[in-house]
Amino acid sequence: MGGLPAFGIVLLLLVEELHQYLRISITNIRKMYNSWRIRASMPIDFLSHDGRGPVNPKGLQYYNNLINELISHGIQPHVTLHHNDLPLALEDEYGGWVNHRIVKDFMAYADVCFREFGDRVLYWSTVNEANMFSTGGYDMGAMAPFRCSPPFGIKNCSRGNSSTEPYMVAHNILLAHASTAKLYRLKYQNKQHGLIGFIIFTYAIERVTESKEEDFVIQRVNDFNFGWLLHPLVFGDYPVIMKRNAGSRIPTFTNYQSELVKGSFDFIGILHYSYSNVKDNPDSLTMQLRDFYADMAATVNYHMTKEPLPLLPIAPWGLRRVLEYIKEVYGNPPIYIYENGQGLTLNSDSALDDIPRIDYLREHIGALLEALRNGSNTRGYFVWSFIDLLELFRKPNKFSFGLYHVDLDDPDLKRYPKKSALWYSNFLKGGNITALDVVPKLSSV
Repeated sequence: MGGLPAFGIVLLLLVEELHQYLRISITNIRKMYNSWRIRASMPIDFLSHDGRGPVNPKGLQYYNNLINELISHGIQPHVTLHHNDLPLALEDEYGGWVNHRIVKDFMAYADVCFREFGDRVLYWSTVNEANMFSTGGYDMGAMAPFRCSPPFGIKNCSRGNSSTEPYMVAHNILLAHASTAKLYRLKYQNKQHGLIGFIIFTYAIERVTESKEEDFVIQRVNDFNFGWLLHPLVFGDYPVIMKRNAGSRIPTFTNYQSELVKGSFDFIGILHYSYSNVKDNPDSLTMQLRDFYADMAATVNYHMTKEPLPLLPIAPWGLRRVLEYIKEVYGNPPIYIYENGQGLTLNSDSALDDIPRIDYLREHIGALLEALRNGSNTRGYFVWSFIDLLELFRKPNKFSFGLYHVDLDDPDLKRYPKKSALWYSNFLKGGNITALDVVPKLSSV
């Protein structure tokens, strides 16, 4: 495992806490990790309310201070440029990601980040979990900007079109990413020597019958899940089955766009937590009005445990299978696992005693080791997440993925290391991966 350039952790920074980040003990973080993943914010970086205009000097100062502090302690930042936080003005003006105009505005934002931070940041990702964002935000209406249309979606959205918008958004994301990658390579990469990547949400599929029919279903689901974005990035076009099933609702790449998107990455980032079971659903293709999931013609059951927590099953074979699939189908590109972790009860007397999280991390790191031995080109692994935070799904105030517990009843939001933080720190220092009697207690931060 020592051959991996990056073992790290994910820090999610909230806008309303920009002034508080130095309350985190960088010394304690350094004891645990050599890499740190940051989500930059387009609304923070621009002073004008319209998402354009002059750059916000306070936003630049904040990120410069954070980046400099991390680097001074030997921690390498990995920066993601977009995670659901588009300026509202752009959403209101032209629909945000549903409109091709977003490409130019996103490039302008990225250009600022490259110019201001690229002398110290070597790892850039353009868009986080682009497949989940496209379906969750524009088909199901489950996350920002909460767009969907009847009969689809999990809520009554006030705007959107579930049949077309997920495909339009993913298309514009790919074009924005590729245009930004071209900008970086032409203007900055030779001077800054950094890398630029793209992040997708992944899950493995558990086989049930071992039949040829199941093979076809699994391949179709993989094409819709992985191939939707990786096929254009690697081969220059969408998978054939997606174009056949979605028809005119999925945009077409021009020859120029195809060449622009193809190969427009130095690495692929993946988020991985669990696995799915799938079942063929050919009847969905007879529906006159279809969304992304009806086009997939399969029922997907993503595995999360029922109450009580832990949230996720321990299925390390899933991570191993995902890495193997990307290696075999997409030419074994460099991979960074940017999220992997276990959700447990947030506020309880046993919050610090998170042995199930240790079990989950230990087994998945072991699966990563097996994948590396089998030739996977994985370069780094990041635990989700550093501290307890408000998660998106399933009673966000009831569970968390943090290695550090946050006392929400303390006005100073004091933080305490859980057993998983101590175990992970010990492991990164060369300790036994199976050890539970780990290291002396780290101080609260």
